[in-house]
Amino acid sequence: MERRDVVVVGAGAAGMMCAAEAGKRGRSVLVVDHAESPGEKIRISGGGRCNFTNINAGPDNFLSQNPRFAISALNRYTAADFIALVERYGIAYHEKTLGQLFCDGSAQQIIDLLLTEMHRAHAVLRVGTSITHIEKSEAGFVLTLSSGGEQVECQSLVVATGGKSIPKMGSTDFGYRLAARFNIPLTETRPGLVPLVFDERVLARLKPLAGIGVPALVRCGTMSFEEAILFTHRGLSGPAILQISSYWREGEAISVGMLPGMEVYEMLRAARRTDGKRKAATVLAEHLPKRLAAMIADEMRVANGTIGDVSDTKLRAVDEAVNFWRLKPVGSEGYRTAEVTLGGIDTAALDSKTMAVKDLPGLYFIGEVVDVTGWLGGYNFQWAWSSGWCAGQAV
Repeated sequence: MERRDVVVVGAGAAGMMCAAEAGKRGRSVLVVDHAESPGEKIRISGGGRCNFTNINAGPDNFLSQNPRFAISALNRYTAADFIALVERYGIAYHEKTLGQLFCDGSAQQIIDLLLTEMHRAHAVLRVGTSITHIEKSEAGFVLTLSSGGEQVECQSLVVATGGKSIPKMGSTDFGYRLAARFNIPLTETRPGLVPLVFDERVLARLKPLAGIGVPALVRCGTMSFEEAILFTHRGLSGPAILQISSYWREGEAISVGMLPGMEVYEMLRAARRTDGKRKAATVLAEHLPKRLAAMIADEMRVANGTIGDVSDTKLRAVDEAVNFWRLKPVGSEGYRTAEVTLGGIDTAALDSKTMAVKDLPGLYFIGEVVDVTGWLGGYNFQWAWSSGWCAGQAV
């Protein structure tokens, strides 16, 4: 039987970070992953350029049943720490909007960085290998591998298997099943950072607008995000919609403002006063895409005639349609396109400094499998780096 100090299940961002850190401490580390290549979600992230962190990363950018749980890890290994690692490897990067950092080149550079860190720390990686059975032993855990029934015994077992999102990338519910096996509590899981879908009546209005993107302020309850939205054949997507989807629950409505910061009613009144012979749709099209402006004008019944003939009541209705558009999604596109999984291993069962299971020595959960989910924009990668680093110091 092979013996290792540490076995990490999952060669994603959190798992590889943990393995490298544990190896640097002189621990004998084995990383196993059922996929044929490591870091598949890293590879596809950020349009292939990997939005590897966010300079604004802090606990307020995360959802969890216990929002304070992430504070320790995020403070111990910060965005600045990972940026310094990226710079040591000479990887060029740039900042986009809202503190998002992307590689100038390929996301493969981040994967290669992690693989090099693991290699230098003598961590061994086995891809195309699944765990078929796990037993608790006196020394720690005994794992049976899919490769010919080989067994590995380890003192520390780190679960970094991610969530259910994007199953075509190989995501599984392994971590949740393992938690259930050892009576570790779970919080409800659901898709996060995911496009929202609507009933056929609403879709009939949205489909002609497919492909149009506009800056918008999207609200749900007390949360709001001001970023772009994208009209699709299935509903609404874009950064603002993905962000609000993590807070939206079935039965709730969202509000969309497509000219945030503009007093649309006053703008239309001024146009009526100075150039009343123009059509309302023409005036709106100076600020919104033409197809969208035409749809709003048609639905508000101001498409015919001139803006000079439109009453204040109608102008206020147009203002409502532009900046206070209320919609009730019927669901989301689900795990198929969700960027993350909300919920997971209940943080009450974990030590926030080490990510260890409090009542089962030697078992750790890190990354997306834990009930800590970041906003869109590099926050989830930072949670992977931070939680993986903390576990790597403890295993």
